[in-house]
Amino acid sequence: MREVAFIKQNKEKWLEFEQLISNKEKKSPDDIANLHIKIMNDLVYAQTYYPKSKVTLFLNKLAKTSFDKVYDSKRTDKNVFLQFFFEKVPLRCYTYRKYIYISFIFFFICFFVGLLSTFNDESFARQILSDGYVDQTLENIESGDAMAIYKGGSNWGTFIGIYDNNQRVGLNMFLSGLLVGIGTAYYIVVNAIMVAVFQAFFYQQNTLFDSLKGIWIHGTYEIFGIIIEAAAGYIIGASILFPGTLKRFESFKIGIRDAFYIFISTIPFTIMAAFLEGYVTRYSNIMPTIFCFAIILFSLVSISYYYLVLPFKVARKHGLR
Repeated sequence: MREVAFIKQNKEKWLEFEQLISNKEKKSPDDIANLHIKIMNDLVYAQTYYPKSKVTLFLNKLAKTSFDKVYDSKRTDKNVFLQFFFEKVPLRCYTYRKYIYISFIFFFICFFVGLLSTFNDESFARQILSDGYVDQTLENIESGDAMAIYKGGSNWGTFIGIYDNNQRVGLNMFLSGLLVGIGTAYYIVVNAIMVAVFQAFFYQQNTLFDSLKGIWIHGTYEIFGIIIEAAAGYIIGASILFPGTLKRFESFKIGIRDAFYIFISTIPFTIMAAFLEGYVTRYSNIMPTIFCFAIILFSLVSISYYYLVLPFKVARKHGLR
């Protein structure tokens, strides 16, 4: 289709949405969502056939505004806090879901590299975990309590110290996205390999079951949260590297805002991970095994639902596909 015919065919629709945006015309949330989908389709068509045209720039701006309008539509009298965590964040997670998937894939690639390295090099665990940690853990295993290293200090002190450490790691993941995602990738490599070496080391010492039962009580929220924080860093990096038809600074502003929303959503999980490590993990050797794995399963299901299932449900509610 020639560009002139494309504009003529869709002009009324675009003007209709411009009027809606300027509040000259009232529409239901469903109508807003339907218009948003139509505008996105027009944008994809224009980017394909008229990539350097002014109409493509116009539609890109209109699509961005329609996207924001969808976010702000269907508002209820919900608490702002709940609306943020159960609408705004899931919608961002849906929009940027490919970065979450990329983050998971990259983490597990690095994880398997760590496993292979540990099994093929006897000194690798000491290089990653340090001689002090390895020697102390070996002593604990000999004494019959492989998880004893997690029982030092007070509950409260451990909780605060672990939360501070984990939150710093998460913040580094997020802010390293400013280095076009390279810094974030570095932190994923380090943390994924460390987790892999840790588990491989306990396997080599015939205490894998004890480590699974103890470590993943808090590690489920902790590691899953790190992967999501890394995804937020990748979003920032992508907004700088791939601005599309937007000006680079405009793309960056949108990217860092949306990435920040996703990063903020990980904080409750980080707090919960620190609480579990400070108050529950230390008792894993005396708790019933079924109770330990019930906590792990609940943690995995709850955080997986929030980041991998809820975004699709909220997107459907807002008319997004």
